[in-house]
Amino acid sequence: MERFFNTAGPNRPKEQYTIDPLTRFDLDDVLMLIRQKKYFVLHAPRQTGKTSCLLALRDYLNQHGDYIAVYANVEGGQASRNDVQSVVKSTVDTLAEEVRLIIRGEIAQTVRNSVQDVGKDAMLSTFLRKLSESLPKPLVLFIDEIDALVGDSLVSVLRQIRSGYANRPESFPNSIILCGVRDVRDYRIVLSNQDIVTGGSAFNIKAKSLRLGNFTYEEVRQLYQQHTDETGQEFDEACFPMIWEATEGQPWLVNALGNEVTYEIRENRDRSVRIIPEMIYRAQEQIIYRRDTHIDILIDKLKEPRVKRVIEPILANSDEADDSLIPTDDIQYVADMGLIKVEKGKNRRISNAIYREIIPRELTWSTQDGLTVQTQWYQNPDNSINMEKLLLDFQQFFRQNSDAWIHKFDYAEAGPQLLLQAYLQRIVNGGGYIDREYGLGRRRTDLLIRKPLTDGYGGPIQRIVLELKIKRGSLDTVIQDGLRQTFEYMDSVGSVDEGHLIIFDRSKDKTWEERIWHKPYQYNEKTIMVWGM
Repeated sequence: MERFFNTAGPNRPKEQYTIDPLTRFDLDDVLMLIRQKKYFVLHAPRQTGKTSCLLALRDYLNQHGDYIAVYANVEGGQASRNDVQSVVKSTVDTLAEEVRLIIRGEIAQTVRNSVQDVGKDAMLSTFLRKLSESLPKPLVLFIDEIDALVGDSLVSVLRQIRSGYANRPESFPNSIILCGVRDVRDYRIVLSNQDIVTGGSAFNIKAKSLRLGNFTYEEVRQLYQQHTDETGQEFDEACFPMIWEATEGQPWLVNALGNEVTYEIRENRDRSVRIIPEMIYRAQEQIIYRRDTHIDILIDKLKEPRVKRVIEPILANSDEADDSLIPTDDIQYVADMGLIKVEKGKNRRISNAIYREIIPRELTWSTQDGLTVQTQWYQNPDNSINMEKLLLDFQQFFRQNSDAWIHKFDYAEAGPQLLLQAYLQRIVNGGGYIDREYGLGRRRTDLLIRKPLTDGYGGPIQRIVLELKIKRGSLDTVIQDGLRQTFEYMDSVGSVDEGHLIIFDRSKDKTWEERIWHKPYQYNEKTIMVWGM
C-alpha cells in the first residue's frame, strides 16, 4: 500500500511517511527525568508533531514494561471554560477511559465511579491517588493540550496535580508530562474574579521544559526520500533548498508541501513525473491560497493585540524594535506559536517563507478585494508585466488614496509597504508569484515578482526585483543605500529582467508634487528605476 504525506492528526507510520518521533527529542534525557520521578513540560507550536511524539513515547515505555504510560488529551474541557466542576469531571473521565484502553481492565472506571461525590477541588487529585494505588506499576501520565483549559479550571487542574506530588509513585503518578503550545511558566491565567495567576506559581513542581523543534534539513530530505523510494517519483535536487526556505522544517508545512506537489497537483500522481522547482512554487501558492486549518489558525492570531505588537515592527522594517514597549511575554507567546524565530544575536524574524507570504497577504486581503485594477492593461504583448506603467498608475493611486487606505490597516506602521503589496498581488493573482523578504534591521522590503510567460512548466519567466524603503534621513543617502541593496538583491536572484527602488516619504511638510517622481539610475552597469512616493 502506498503511503502519503501526513497533514492531519498524529502520524501512522504504516500509512504515512514518518521521521521516527523518538529521534526528535533527547530520549535519554526524557527517560532520566522519568526515572527521577520528575514532572515536566513538553511544548511546541501547533502541528509540530507533539502528539505523535507523546504516543510513541507512551508505546516505548509500555513495551519496556517498567511503567504504565497513558496519554490523554484534555482539550474537551475547553468548552466549559471556568466551570471547574465540569472541567475536572471531564478530565477524570478522559483519564479513566485512556487508562482502560492501555490496561484493558476496569480498574480506572471503578476508581472513577468512586470519586464522583468528591468536591471539584479534590476530585482529580483523589482520582490520581486511588488510581496510582490500584495499578501494579508506577503510572506515567502524558496530559496533552493542557493550555486549552482556561481560568479557574486550569488553575484547579494544575493545583490538584501539584497537591499529590510528594506522594509519588506509590500514591500518585510517578511522572506527569504536561504538553501544550506554550511552557506552563508563560501562562497568565485570568480567574473569574479578575485576579491573575501565573502558570509557574500554580505548577511550581516543574523540573524542566523541553521544546520540540522543527525537522532538520536532513530530516526533510529523508521524509521526501521515503516517497521516492516507495513510488519511484524523483525530486530535482534544486527542489530541496526551496522546500527548506519555504518551511524551515516546520513539520506540517513540510508534509503539506509534499502532499500538494505529489498528490493535489493531479498530473503529478503519475509517478513517472519528475518534481521540479516550478512545481514547488505552484504547490506553495496553492497551500497559501486554500487557507487550510493550520494557516487559518495563524491568520486568526494576527488580530490579537499582543501579536500585533511583535509582528508590526518586523513588517515595517524597523531598524530595531523598542523592546521596552513589547512585553517579553508577548515575544515569547508569538515565538511559541511558531510565527517568529528568536535567535541569539540576531533580529527577530518571521519563521519561514510561507509565513512571510501569508502575513502581508492576509493583512491586505480586504484591500485587494477593494482595488479595481485592470490587469490586462499592464501586460505587454508577450504576457509580461509592464512595470513602468503599473508603478506610474500606482503613484497616482497612492497620491489620491493612501491616507484613506493606510488607516484601514490594523498594522498601519507598515501601511505604505502593505498597500503596494496589495496592489501588486492583484496584478499577479492567478498568473505569477511574489517572494517577500522583510524584517527587523533590514531597513527595506525585498520583493521578487516571478511571472511565467507561457502555460505549463519550463517556459520563460519574467523576474522583477523591487526594493521598498521608508525615507529616514537624507534622500541622497537613502537612494545610495537603496541602489546598493537593490543591486545586491538583483545579483543574488540572477537572471533579473529589471530592478526598481521605491522610496516612501512620509514627511508631513512636503507636497505631493515633491514626493511623487521617478528617475533611472546606473549602478554597477545596471539600470535601476527609482520611484518617490
